[in-house]
Amino acid sequence: MHAKDILIDAFSRIQEEVHAAVDGLPPDGLNTPPADGANSISWLIWHLTRIQDDHVADAAELEQVWLSQGWADRLALGLPHRDTGYGHTPKQVAQVRVDSGDLLLGYYDAVHAKTLDFVRGLGTKDLERVVDERWDPPVTLGVRLVSVLSDDLQHVGQAAYVRGLL
Repeated sequence: MHAKDILIDAFSRIQEEVHAAVDGLPPDGLNTPPADGANSISWLIWHLTRIQDDHVADAAELEQVWLSQGWADRLALGLPHRDTGYGHTPKQVAQVRVDSGDLLLGYYDAVHAKTLDFVRGLGTKDLERVVDERWDPPVTLGVRLVSVLSDDLQHVGQAAYVRGLL
């Protein structure tokens, strides 16, 4: 098994969990946090998708799906177009409200498809390419993709927990 096959499998498992966390929930279930100041399912899924979109687009030297496919306008959250949710205050978290899970899943699935297209085209040496020199040691593509997976897993697990509380 090649490293890219493992990455494809991991991203595909996240897709399954994202759908399990969102499917069938009405807007109130998606948008209501479990406690004041906590993250809602809609924010958690939007944020993990925005981070994946931002980081993979940067590494692939492509435009983000959020912008190139019009998802920023479709979701119309009133946030800056490049916002990923990193460092959001509770007030900003509360701005992330969706009218349907289908819209949220549409954005996630578009990012997932773009991610898999990118990963399928990688060779082993590609994973060693430095994508961020601001860190010591510099971040390679392989490390960046694992970082995205880690972030996705944490947030989709939180979304599953919030769904369980509902």
